[in-house]
Amino acid sequence: MMYLLKKLFGMLATLAVVSILTFFTLFVLPGDPALLILGTEADPGALELVRAQLGLDRPVIVQYASWLGGVVRGDFGRSLTFSRGYAVADLIAAALPVTLPLAAMAIFLAMAVAIPLGALAASRRGKTADKIILGFSQAGLSIPAFWLGILAIQFFAVRLGWFPPGGMPRWSADPLGALNSLILPALILALPRAAILTRIVRTAMLEILKEDYIRTARGKGLPETAVILKHGLSNALVSVSTVAGIQLIQLVAGTVVVEQVFSLPGLGRLILSAVLLRDLPLVQGTIFVGAAIILAVNFLLDSLYPILDPRIRGVQ
Repeated sequence: MMYLLKKLFGMLATLAVVSILTFFTLFVLPGDPALLILGTEADPGALELVRAQLGLDRPVIVQYASWLGGVVRGDFGRSLTFSRGYAVADLIAAALPVTLPLAAMAIFLAMAVAIPLGALAASRRGKTADKIILGFSQAGLSIPAFWLGILAIQFFAVRLGWFPPGGMPRWSADPLGALNSLILPALILALPRAAILTRIVRTAMLEILKEDYIRTARGKGLPETAVILKHGLSNALVSVSTVAGIQLIQLVAGTVVVEQVFSLPGLGRLILSAVLLRDLPLVQGTIFVGAAIILAVNFLLDSLYPILDPRIRGVQ
């Protein structure tokens, strides 16, 4: 219990630091939100009035305290550019059902490919199958996601018509259409993760296959498949789960490129648009929520490690 409480306290402290850095760093950057609303030719008096309405004429500390108080209530303010006056919380709530399923699908596909390929490569070390799988992982790490995404759209969407070329309907309006819209971008996101995880699985398996209990299992006459799957792979998945968790965190934070290529209205694309338009309330809200999701996933993974590996309990 103390282990989880320490992790929870660390998560909350990190989130507080992220909120401070995000809020105060944005005020150092050039630009005036009032100019975004009224334009560069606006009357100075009107600009001052808008700044007062936005609370920008108050001290920065007071603005931060006011913003943080709203965050605690679930109020991130209102957007300056996206449907001006629209609640930031509503914009984020509309983006999360895109990014979270996309990241989950991508990591699931990556593990579904990487685990069997990594185990096969380890069991065939130095042979043709091992070399082919290592070549696949090298290619997966080298191909840029945006270029692969454009090729996938041209072939699978435009030529074959299997998937939509971009966009995504709401889950409530067309759940099958929404799912179909995420398959192709999830595959693009999964490829480099599968390449990384394949190498991790292979390395972990090679280390485990040297252990004494593996030699004992083979000495008992167990089939090689049983040795690999039951005694080798099951133990390798502990270290693999750590890397998979890190990859999932990176996916949640790094879907910007793929969401942009496939015109998906997700959190990554929303953050990028907010930064380019210098929509301060939207930037602050999206970064805060993104950091909260990443920290929550990390906390969940830390909670699962003692279950996956009982040896961790003894050092907590």
